[in-house]
Amino acid sequence: MQTIGKKNKWSLRDVIFLAIIAIFFGIIYQVWSYAYYALAATPLKPYANDLTLGVWIMAGPLAGILLKKIGATVIGELLAAAVEMLLFSSWGAATLISGFIQGIGNELGFAATGYKNWDKTGLLFSTIGATIVTFIWDWFQSGYSAYHVSLLLTLLVIRFISIGFFAGVLVYWIKQLVEKTGLMS
Repeated sequence: MQTIGKKNKWSLRDVIFLAIIAIFFGIIYQVWSYAYYALAATPLKPYANDLTLGVWIMAGPLAGILLKKIGATVIGELLAAAVEMLLFSSWGAATLISGFIQGIGNELGFAATGYKNWDKTGLLFSTIGATIVTFIWDWFQSGYSAYHVSLLLTLLVIRFISIGFFAGVLVYWIKQLVEKTGLMS
């Protein structure tokens, strides 16, 4: 198990790395919105949000597992959302709210491990936390409460797979690549 080091103090290197993650993913998030709109323009419209959501949740878990700091997932996701918003996101300031909600979901996952596992188990709990928290948010914000139970279950499974792949598996692979470079040692 990996624990929190040095009483969770942030170094200048941590802040710079967090800023790089936020800028990189903010740009990806803005570009990814076109994938969402492409899906939303097809008969897959009811599934577009859940199919694409995993990409929009990548900055938080990546910041968490690379920096191993309490709050890094929320801050990383919120900063990436801010960059996306500043790039003229079609969702405007609501992008910040979504980023915060997504970051909280991820943060709860790492908190469930007592901030002692910043690896596969932490990412699994992060995926579960983000899936549940964002689904509850969409229940109220996006009108999911009007959907039939069968559609809701389908959307929940699709969301979990999307977040699990992009913000779990892919983030883990990115972590392995970053570790090989020696940047985080």
